[in-house]
Amino acid sequence: MLDIQDDDLVLVAVVKSPRDLEIARVLGWYRIPLASAPGTMRVDWVAFFQGSAFGEERWAVRYASKVRGYELTTRGELLRDEPDHPRAAEPYYRLQLGPLLELPKPIPGRGWRRFTFLYTTGERLRWARVVKDLTMPAAGREGRHGRKLKDRREG
Repeated sequence: MLDIQDDDLVLVAVVKSPRDLEIARVLGWYRIPLASAPGTMRVDWVAFFQGSAFGEERWAVRYASKVRGYELTTRGELLRDEPDHPRAAEPYYRLQLGPLLELPKPIPGRGWRRFTFLYTTGERLRWARVVKDLTMPAAGREGRHGRKLKDRREG
């Protein structure tokens, strides 16, 4: 059950491969390269927008997970079966996750432009009909949710 609160801060992240979603489901973590990371990892939830590799399930947010913590490590430490990967020594955030939960209804990206990450709220995640509904208007970014984001940014 998706027990998300209205004021919870949610990071919506593009998950590129079924393998990455399976790692989140089975091993309970998700990786984000430091070089392309958003402003803060101090979020309550992460929701996954599935990319083109997901076939019929592509271009939609279908799953979310509670974030239990995060740490900075290397890609090589995370994916030990790829020691010769060109980015093996690069720093990555590892988000420690709770169970992967299916949303009651998928949120399609119909007409949505490309993105890597966006922040939203628990309330918006629950009522969004399309991915565009997840975005916070400029006034919202200046209000209490904007303050929450600013307070949580890494120093």
